[in-house]
Amino acid sequence: QVQLVESGGGLVQAGGSLRLSCAASGSIQSVSAMAWYRQAPGKRRELVAGITFGGSTNYADSVKGRFTISRDNAENTVYLQLSSLKPDDTAVYYCQAEILADGSSWSDYWGQGTRVTVSS
Repeated sequence: QVQLVESGGGLVQAGGSLRLSCAASGSIQSVSAMAWYRQAPGKRRELVAGITFGGSTNYADSVKGRFTISRDNAENTVYLQLSSLKPDDTAVYYCQAEILADGSSWSDYWGQGTRVTVSS
């Protein structure tokens, strides 16, 4: 069984910073691409940033230059550094990973979400 557990969300003032973490655990053979999504109230879930096993990254236009995604392959962990936060960044942030688990095929796994609230 595979689990993704996020941490690091919270309440922050506009202009502030947060660092989100997401650790994958369980019967994992390999982890491929990892990503962060977010869902604001009344809106669809959207991709924030993604990172390949080799470290190539991509970002939503709305967060370029403010957010940084990184990963630790040895720990099966992905991070999202959020800087220069705006009230529009308020959302529940979810991590997602493509994982090959024991006795299974490659599948997408999701964390439970961590809430980020940015006050003006």
